[in-house]
Amino acid sequence: MRVLRAGDAALLVETGDLVTAHRLNAALRDDPPPGVVDVVPGEQTVLVIVDPSADLDRLAARLPQLRLPEDAAGDAEPVEIPVVYDGEDLDEVAALTGLSRDEVVHRHTTASYTVAYLGFSPGFGYLTGLDPALHVARRESPRTSVPAGSVAIAGPYAAVYPSSSPGGWRLLGRSRLRLWDVTRDPPSLLRPGTRVRFVPREPS
Repeated sequence: MRVLRAGDAALLVETGDLVTAHRLNAALRDDPPPGVVDVVPGEQTVLVIVDPSADLDRLAARLPQLRLPEDAAGDAEPVEIPVVYDGEDLDEVAALTGLSRDEVVHRHTTASYTVAYLGFSPGFGYLTGLDPALHVARRESPRTSVPAGSVAIAGPYAAVYPSSSPGGWRLLGRSRLRLWDVTRDPPSLLRPGTRVRFVPREPS
């Protein structure tokens, strides 16, 4: 674990792996040291934002000594995301991978996912754990509008679009589950370290 200064009021912790980043994020969220005002996890980093009056050197020395939880998700059950697999790119993904449509759906739903980090738009979780057979590149030409709830894959990641936005990921299906709701506390259903399962549903 390496701790670097990031300006006058932040420290960037390079953890070297996803699991340690999630564990450090959980430790800082559950019991933040004095002066810590926000935590922004990445895939292998954690940005620790502090009060300008905090002693950065003291905090930097303390961070590697923090006791980290064994499991960032604790005893929480995986978030189940129901999906109707009728996405516009399902046939193309099948062709690119050499799999049938049913096999693409099977591999997508039997994998165990973990939210690596949030980005791109509020509530957009980058999910690791995608079956390597489904690793396909983004579309060459992004769509100008992808509907909220679209379930997609790109490279090693899976995701669900929490709101309508442009996007170049390949669409496998759609879900009615609301991932981002400003009236909810917290607004995002997903957070780094959350486990996720996709569950196939028939169209209604």
